[in-house]
Amino acid sequence: MSIPVSASDVPALDRENAVYRKVVRRIVPFLILCYVVSYLDRVNVGFAKLQMSDDLGFSEAAYGLGAGLFFIGYFFFEVPSNLMLQRVGARRWIARIMITWGLVSASFVFVTNEATFYALRFLLGAAEAGFYPGVILYCTYWFPSHRRARVIAMFMSAIPVAGIFGNPLSGWIMDRFQGVSGWQGWQWMFLLEAIPAVVIGVATLFYLDDSVRGAKWLTDEEKAVVERAVAEDNAHQTVHGRVWDAFREPKVWLMCLIYFCFVMGQYALTFWMPTFVESTGIEGGLAIGVLSAVPYLAALVAMNLFGRSADKRRERRWHLVVPSLMGAVGFSLAAGWTGSTALSLTALSFAAAGVLTCAPLFWSLPTAFLGGTAAAVGLAAINSVGNLAGFVSPYMIGALKDATGSTSLPMYVLALTLVAGAAAVLTTNKQVVNR
Repeated sequence: MSIPVSASDVPALDRENAVYRKVVRRIVPFLILCYVVSYLDRVNVGFAKLQMSDDLGFSEAAYGLGAGLFFIGYFFFEVPSNLMLQRVGARRWIARIMITWGLVSASFVFVTNEATFYALRFLLGAAEAGFYPGVILYCTYWFPSHRRARVIAMFMSAIPVAGIFGNPLSGWIMDRFQGVSGWQGWQWMFLLEAIPAVVIGVATLFYLDDSVRGAKWLTDEEKAVVERAVAEDNAHQTVHGRVWDAFREPKVWLMCLIYFCFVMGQYALTFWMPTFVESTGIEGGLAIGVLSAVPYLAALVAMNLFGRSADKRRERRWHLVVPSLMGAVGFSLAAGWTGSTALSLTALSFAAAGVLTCAPLFWSLPTAFLGGTAAAVGLAAINSVGNLAGFVSPYMIGALKDATGSTSLPMYVLALTLVAGAAAVLTTNKQVVNR
């Protein structure tokens, strides 16, 4: 429900809206670009699998384990990374993260066996740790709660954008560069798609500002508007204080459970989408890439519509429950429609629209009650624990696919997980999160 605004507040609200349009134009497109590159380098292993598994003799379970090991490195280094961001500033630390993961991602051209594959996936997770929760934390410096869902949904549009453009690009590189200079197509894909991370990482040093006060592109009056909006919002947060305060808060662990359920579905799509499409009878890297982009188009529309609606109505819980159940229905239908490319893509589109919408809207829950150092630690802890699902999900799918020869059973498991996540969301206190 929207909070009524008196007539005397309208001019001030208009000024604030104008300032925030300026802030969004300056910050959000650049962060989206960073996350597109991040997500592409994180999940392009799903396309590499189409060639790499045969070239190197990887089983489905071995691929799933390697894909998931990214999140073990991510888990161990997430909280320390977010604390460093708070200490040294977002500009330097995000730049460091991007340059490091770009170099590690390029190193995948040297993979020759399972051991090197596993080691580099772990190192890639360690290198990228802190980027995503760091950006969420960075957004809390600039945007109050009632503006944040829409902004985070815009930022996380990078996931479907990476799928829409990255999937065809990955397929094209693998087809076009196969055999060039004696390298396989998947080796060229890792190298070429790593270069933007390093370039944009350097650009981050010159583009981002660590704080509102340091933003030269805002006037003093505009800075005061943003700082006042954020300060008023922070007054409602209930968990502040030292590093360990976040770990002692039960609501943080509930957030970990909810996010784990949603991430299970998210990485099932991003790591296995090319395999799901190929299993319907489609051949060729470019064709698989183009068709794999279709579900991400549906997700791009859904996540922004839900994000706008959640902010407009200042309602968070049902805006999470509905897309979660959409994802469960989509996976259930996909499990039974594997014989038809058209029906399978329809079901996967429904699943993607639901699952990928959950991720940005979820962050309105923990940022509603976490503040200060507890926010830096709590957001990183939630993201790292939740992202352990990125290890469980691809490995579970690979193991069950090896055991049954089908992707149907894993999809039913994913559907049940999303239903559990929706039920957990309804246990949250609506007076706390609906802001």
